Amino acid sequence: MSEAGKKPPVICLLGPTAAGKTALAMELVDRADCEIISVDSAQVYRGMDIGTGKPEPKLLQRYPHRLIDIADPAEPYSASEFRSDALREIETVTRSGKLPLLVGGTMLYFKALRDGLADMPDADQSVRTQIEAMAAESGWQAVHARLSEVDPEAAARIHPNDPQRLQRALEVYMLTGESLSSHHQKEKNGSAEFAGIPFDLHFFAIQVHDRGVLHERIAVRFQQMLEQGLVDEVRALHSRPDLNESLPSIKSVGYKQVWQYLEGELDYDGMVERSIIATRQLAKRQLTWLRSWPDLRQLGESPADSVDSILNYVDSISI
Repeated sequence: MSEAGKKPPVICLLGPTAAGKTALAMELVDRADCEIISVDSAQVYRGMDIGTGKPEPKLLQRYPHRLIDIADPAEPYSASEFRSDALREIETVTRSGKLPLLVGGTMLYFKALRDGLADMPDADQSVRTQIEAMAAESGWQAVHARLSEVDPEAAARIHPNDPQRLQRALEVYMLTGESLSSHHQKEKNGSAEFAGIPFDLHFFAIQVHDRGVLHERIAVRFQQMLEQGLVDEVRALHSRPDLNESLPSIKSVGYKQVWQYLEGELDYDGMVERSIIATRQLAKRQLTWLRSWPDLRQLGESPADSVDSILNYVDSISI
């Protein structure tokens, strides 16, 4: 623990997919007394290993990751649940005398931890089924049009071809009678679930300056996932009667496209192409988040220099 009156530090390592966050985190564990806490909305699910980029079991034995394999794919896991779980794990790591090291690319989870959350309703499958039926009959443009009527601010922000966010925004209104934008405004006004947290969060980001290099890494990594057995992994999920493509777990990048391939909606080459494109789009969204992230310390692409930068900073705040 830190000296009296000073909040214990927490290191947060952000970056786009395929940027090398996990490898850098492992180097930090080798050189400092820290413990990894995963910040990944897909790695929380059991049985989803290859497509989420979880380290292999031997590496996990050497470098334990908290908050992976904690939920079944049939059970949606929310940002609110992550916040509660992360705060608990940070406290546990801090009490052990180690430095918590949060690592991942789910920017919404980092934001929820930093800012708190408005009192949002949990996902409701019956309401989601109604929205999906509307989309099936009239298209997601119709869902977007309905959202424009009840929450024009959210509709202006959400693209008509973004079904997951459209569904959630309309779901919140249907469950509460109050717009998603209104919930977000309450959060900004200080009515979040928590006013603050008893830790100091220090944010670092791996920046990839050459977008072409990142795209190449994404393509190579997806091919490696296929070679490691991604299709068989998704096939095992596909065989479960309690799983379907409307679940957040199955909507994860890569899993959604392989699921569509198993359903006969895509051929193999189309599945590969769509998966790589979807991963590139995910990386683009992550980079957009990072550009507007306050108090973000930029790291270069050299792992050794990045480790030194973080450890030097940790030393400076410990004085």
